[in-house]
Amino acid sequence: MRSNYRRHFLYAGILVVVFTLVIQWILDLSLPLPDIQGSAQSAAIDNLIGQHVWLIAGAGALVLVIMGYSIVAFRARPGEEDEEGDYFHGHSGLEIAWTVIPLIVVTIYGVIGVQVLAQVTAPQDNEMTVEVEGLQWSWRFAYPEHGEFQTVEMVVPVNQPLLLSMSAVDVLHSFWVVEWRVKQDLVPGITTELRVTPTEEGEFQLRCAELCGLRHAYMLADVRVVSEDEFDAWIEEQLE
Repeated sequence: MRSNYRRHFLYAGILVVVFTLVIQWILDLSLPLPDIQGSAQSAAIDNLIGQHVWLIAGAGALVLVIMGYSIVAFRARPGEEDEEGDYFHGHSGLEIAWTVIPLIVVTIYGVIGVQVLAQVTAPQDNEMTVEVEGLQWSWRFAYPEHGEFQTVEMVVPVNQPLLLSMSAVDVLHSFWVVEWRVKQDLVPGITTELRVTPTEEGEFQLRCAELCGLRHAYMLADVRVVSEDEFDAWIEEQLE
């Protein structure tokens, strides 16, 4: 009997490993992130997402394999339909394990999450403030340190730490440039903040990541990350 249990644990363990790899592969295909890590915050966020994907794959595989293997391996064979299975009254070791292990895992990832959050939201030296205003269904940007003007595109210098001071005119919106990874809600009546340091020059797209009405999907804005000289020239154009 004991050897049978060991055999079942071995088979189930192998299946858990295989299913973990398969589920992780499927999740990678269905949740693709851009190859570009466009901000100083991107690497830490990608690393945390990757760890969570493996954790989700492992937990999902464990549940699916135990359920599926039990149904197949311990099913009633022909002629056994009227027989009752062996009776077991609890198992203290298993009950402690399935309580303590998830508690430890959740605690560890809670600590890691807090550390990453502190890292990506930490104030930086020489931050440049950009005021971001969201309204159904467009964006407006202001640069209070460079003059009194508003634009409908966001232009920022590369490697410049930014403090985005954000507000919503009407309903909830959410600021998200996927290449930067960071995301922050805009809430009517209060000012929210987001810190990000773009590290890749190029043209990107800002989209609203909070359902905000009929034209939510079209609430987009162009974002350009340019050199310091290009940014200075752009500011001069806006002030003319």
